[in-house]
Amino acid sequence: MTQQSAPASQAQTATENRIVLVTGPSGAGRSTAIKALEDIGFETIDNLPLSLLPRLLDGPPYPKPLALGIDVRNRDFSATALIETIDRLRDWPEFDSELLYLDCRSDVLLRRYSETRRRHPMAPAESPADGIEREYDLLAPVKVRADVLLDTSDLTPHDLRADIERWYAPDGRAQLALSLHSFSYKRGLPRGIDMVFDCRFLRNPYWDETLRPLTGQSPEVAAYIQQDDRYQPFFDHIAALAGMLLPAYIDEGKSHLSIGFGCTGGQHRSVAVAEHLAKTLAETGWQVSTRHRELERRGGLTAPAQER
Repeated sequence: MTQQSAPASQAQTATENRIVLVTGPSGAGRSTAIKALEDIGFETIDNLPLSLLPRLLDGPPYPKPLALGIDVRNRDFSATALIETIDRLRDWPEFDSELLYLDCRSDVLLRRYSETRRRHPMAPAESPADGIEREYDLLAPVKVRADVLLDTSDLTPHDLRADIERWYAPDGRAQLALSLHSFSYKRGLPRGIDMVFDCRFLRNPYWDETLRPLTGQSPEVAAYIQQDDRYQPFFDHIAALAGMLLPAYIDEGKSHLSIGFGCTGGQHRSVAVAEHLAKTLAETGWQVSTRHRELERRGGLTAPAQER
């Protein structure tokens, strides 16, 4: 893999008014790179016509860095126009801009087009090989202006995401958006849950009249549940499983993970376990948000759904 070094301040930090232009030959992985940048906190726009860029940048500063996918299929694309845009951005001191160029060998691109049976945008009525060569010629003067040059010939999509994260994520690593949900089995599983744990075997505060009106966010309820001899082994196994899986999910390129905890009413046990795990994971450096579906529905939250 060929890489052309960029300044460390550009390659490893995401700042306000930072703009990354992403381009390269069709099939080299631009869409994968754009999605990876979005997952690590960039606001992304793919296939942006170059003529619209000044209008996009006119106005107040963006709260997030921008990643703009530039495609040769755009109606106003030309290598000259793109180079002029790069130079113009670099002349604007309020913007920290750079060009990410994704390259790929012609034999690999040809194989990818053969596998997908897609027509090449530069040769819709001819062979993909003709389109690949035309695009190489068109982009040659752009390639030499790259700040970061990634050759994706021997990279899987996961490998490419990892390289994007190494260059552009804070500290060279993407953040996993982790959310913990509590719910009642009576109302079914929440949508979009990746992993579910059933808490209905634990000691139930519902049968204690003093605890019944409270929720799992209450220390009294949490203490009552934790008196169950099965609670600590159960929780320790979940915490250990999360500690093992979360880094693995990041390595796999996953950007969001939702873990659900269910009980009969969604008020006590599932809430208490979700809150306990959220606190434990936050103390080890994970950014965690909690949602308690039944409490939100009833207006029974003692604190709003929150991030830690």
